This record gives sequence, C-alpha cells and structure tokens, in this order.
Amino acid sequence: MSEYVISCGSCADIDKAHFQKRNIKYICFHYFLDEKEYIDDLGESMPLSDFYQAMVDGAMTHTSQINVQEYIDFFEQFLKAGKDIIHITLGSGISGTYNSALLAKEQLDEKYPDRKLYVIDSLGASAGIGLLVDRMADLRFTGMDIDALAGWVERHKLEVNHWFFSSDLTFYIRGGRISKTAGMIGNALNICPFLNVDHEGKLIVRDKIRTKKKAMRAMVKKMAALAENGTAYNKSCYISHSACYDDARAVANMIEETFPKLKGHVEIYDIGTTIGSHTGPGTIALFFWGEKRVDQKKVSDAVTDQ
Repeated sequence: MSEYVISCGSCADIDKAHFQKRNIKYICFHYFLDEKEYIDDLGESMPLSDFYQAMVDGAMTHTSQINVQEYIDFFEQFLKAGKDIIHITLGSGISGTYNSALLAKEQLDEKYPDRKLYVIDSLGASAGIGLLVDRMADLRFTGMDIDALAGWVERHKLEVNHWFFSSDLTFYIRGGRISKTAGMIGNALNICPFLNVDHEGKLIVRDKIRTKKKAMRAMVKKMAALAENGTAYNKSCYISHSACYDDARAVANMIEETFPKLKGHVEIYDIGTTIGSHTGPGTIALFFWGEKRVDQKKVSDAVTDQ
C-alpha cells in the first residue's frame, strides 16, 4: 500500500498540535480585517484573542476562498513526492472552495496519471471537519487504503452532527445575515438562534431560544436525542467556540456528566478566523457522531402524508 496524505482546510478548527500529532495536512484560507488580507493560519500570525477583539472594536471582516492555483501548489508538493491524497473541503453549502479543489484535481489528474487525488465535499464546517479527519486518521492507522477510506467518508460523513448557537447577534447584523431590526430585538430579548448544518451542508436555523443557559441545555438534549447509542455514546466529541471559552467549558461539563462513556474528555477548540469572520464572538458549536443528517423537509412531508 502506497503512503497517502489526509488533508483539509484550516477552517477545520483544530489546533496545529493536533494536526501534527495525527499527521493531517492543511491548506490555509484567507480573511480580511478592515480590508487588510491575512492568512487563516490557526492564529499564528494574529492571536485569535486579538482577532475577536478587533471585531468587537468595530473592524469589518470578510473571507476569501482558496483559489485553484493555491490548491494546485498545495496538492502538487505531495504528488511530486509520490504520495496519493484524500482532501476534505469546507461544505459546498457554505463555500465554493469545493469547486476550486475539483478544478485543481482535473489539472493534476492529467499531469500525474499514476497518482490518486480524492477531493471530497465534507458537507460540514469548523471542528465537524476536524472530527471527520481525525476519524480518518484512525482508519489510516489501522491500514485502510485510500480507496476504501474515500468510500467510507462518502458513506459516513453525514453522520457527523453539527449544532450551533450564538449569544450575540451583533455580527450577524453587521454582515447582513439578519436584519438590523430583527437582530436588535433578538439581542434585547437574549434570543440565541439554534442552528445546525443540514444534509446539503447549509446552515439552517432550527429554533430561537431565549437565554444562553437554555440554549446550552438544548444543545445537550439534542446530542442525547441524536448521538450514536444515545447517552451511551462512546466516541469523540468536539466543541468549538469564538472567544467564549467559559461557555464552551460549561457545555462540555454538561456533556461529560450526561455521557459517562464518552471517549476521553470533550475536546474544546477555537473557532478560527474563517468561520469566526462570519459569526463573531459568542458562538458555541457542538460536533458528535450520530443519526445521519437527512432532508428535514422530506421527513416533514412524509409525516404529513401518513
């Protein structure tokens, strides 16, 4: 079996030490802070605390996806070394980076016909991608070859559940993702949008919960309802947060109490600059293995028709 590379984007939101420990390669996204461009390099060039404070102080942010040439340069370093690659992208429901990676693959397939390059749409985001590639590293360690692993990912990627809530709507208003009026009312009433990433990789608001503490409890209840084996869940669980570690730790404590068979402790990571440019501070995201994400509309229609 030839050696192969597992890779993803920096927006997988696990830290550099974890990437290195699991031998997972990553390519960096870009973000803009008051129109100055930076690399999303896991907080190396700008500490994440400084990034989020700049947002609080009024800095405007936006992001730029990885372009085709950047993907070519990234992939080619491994192909030249005789290694095959399986790359997991940020979900196509959130970003166009999947298409850029596919275009790079088309060019490189012609140049390196004897090498294998898989590009897979995660249909996910943030540490949900991190949870997926971490499991992929486990399977590589057992000896699974790249073809089998690519098939496994396609069959199981929708089993990674993503649930988020935000306690501060300021940055959703600023970015135009919700109206100023709705956002101001939401902030005044302490409303936390409760969202998940659906089967198409799109962020969908599932509920509007009043107060952060209720949103935290709702998150744990959602995991109990959807996690593999319910409260007997025995796999890894990740939480990512944007400048609200104490809230993330509080949710982690609730999960560790509710799921006594959890594999180790809940792993807590920072939401990086790519995702954080859109959420701003105050977002908590939970990721675990569970029921396969499905088309909720079709489920609703089926129930109605019975």
